[in-house]
Amino acid sequence: MLRTGIVGLPNVGKSTLFNALTRSRKAEAANFPFCTIEPNVGVVNVPDVRLERLRVLAGSEKVIPAAIEVVDIAGLVKGASEGEGLGNKFLAHIREVDAIVQVVRCFENEDIHHVAGTIDPVRDIEIITTELVLADMATVQKRIERQGKAARTGDKVAKAEIELGEKLLPHLNEGKPASTAELTDEEKKLMAGFFLLSAKPVLFAANVREEDLAPLEKGDYSTNPHVKAVVDYAATHHGTGTVVVSAQIESELSELPPEDAKEYLEGLGVSDSGVGKLIRGAYALLGLRTYFTYGPKETRAWTIHTGDKAPAAAGVIHSDFERGFIAAETMAFTDLDELGSAAKCREAGKLRIEGKEYEVKDGDVMEFRFNV
Repeated sequence: MLRTGIVGLPNVGKSTLFNALTRSRKAEAANFPFCTIEPNVGVVNVPDVRLERLRVLAGSEKVIPAAIEVVDIAGLVKGASEGEGLGNKFLAHIREVDAIVQVVRCFENEDIHHVAGTIDPVRDIEIITTELVLADMATVQKRIERQGKAARTGDKVAKAEIELGEKLLPHLNEGKPASTAELTDEEKKLMAGFFLLSAKPVLFAANVREEDLAPLEKGDYSTNPHVKAVVDYAATHHGTGTVVVSAQIESELSELPPEDAKEYLEGLGVSDSGVGKLIRGAYALLGLRTYFTYGPKETRAWTIHTGDKAPAAAGVIHSDFERGFIAAETMAFTDLDELGSAAKCREAGKLRIEGKEYEVKDGDVMEFRFNV
């Protein structure tokens, strides 16, 4: 199962958000730096309204959603790349995750201490980015030095790695994450072997006050210009998105039954849970997609990687399905939702028989034919 790491400066709401995501109290949340030391780990279900529709259509006894693993990592401070605070632990833990959700504080509260003394989310983002980039510069420099001898003997891979490292160093030296470097597909594949921290995909979570949620959902940033600054900075400097969330509200919602939580959100004038958006955003960030199987016993969401073909998707259920793959009966969820049954999809020509080269789409509803 792929891992998403929740990172941020101390006291930005990381642990509170982790507890809300995992509907647990695993992570201690308190008003002092380094409240989280060892990472907390939880499994989070991915919200998907399509599952309920499929359950109704099939009369399923149970529903099994997709899931991802979430890790709450110790707060980082300036100088982490040189071991300041819990820097060495932070960098070691973040190296083990596949994607990053960076929680950024976008609210004022005199009772909750900020390590820098003031609220400036762009500065906070730059602190963390700088520490990751500095750690990566050291990694790249060591890689170049280590491959020098092999390159002098004519080793093509060593030469390519040195060339890539020399291309990355000026980019990193400008404070830019490795993820934004202009590289060829081959160079990107090669860079994956460098295990660079700033090459990991990132999504920003702007942590706001309760009263900011409704205006921000409508795109009104006047009540909280900090969020607008984060949205713009994330897009221009990281090429990524931002999800608005109130960690405190989400923590309270996590204590309520689903119907009560929905009513609470409606009372705030908000249509969707920030946590739901964040989980779906992290799922997409990891390059994951969902296909479905459904029937009287269960409706289930299966997780695949973007670009996976039908046999690989079948193998997620059981290796025998992939080994003996023949074909996949496939229909789009949107067609099934509209027409109401597989039989009607077949009549309308919307149920297709796909072979080994079919690239599975998000939302496909599938039944596999196999023989072993």
